[in-house]
Amino acid sequence: MDVTDSKGYKTYDGTSRYSSVPYYYNRLDGKYVYGVGKQLSTSTAYTVHELAPDDTLDSLALKYYGRPDYFWIIADFNRIQDPFMKLSDRMESVKIPSLSSIEYED
Repeated sequence: MDVTDSKGYKTYDGTSRYSSVPYYYNRLDGKYVYGVGKQLSTSTAYTVHELAPDDTLDSLALKYYGRPDYFWIIADFNRIQDPFMKLSDRMESVKIPSLSSIEYED
């Protein structure tokens, strides 16, 4: 039994991974369900940051973008699925994508 209907699309600005993603209305619980956005393209220009022991995704986003809430951009570009992992324990460096050249995969 299909419980979702009213498919629509929500559009956000170009830096959002949810730019133009589908959403549906779930009739059982009365909530909207949002689809998955696209991943950042690996062809996006980037800078390499050598990790220090105390670096976190949000601290790097604040340093490079002035916005700690853009942590997801660095995580997505580096294919990091756990945003709470200690970066320096698993990696030596991360790629910091340029906001002005962000592209999404098809």
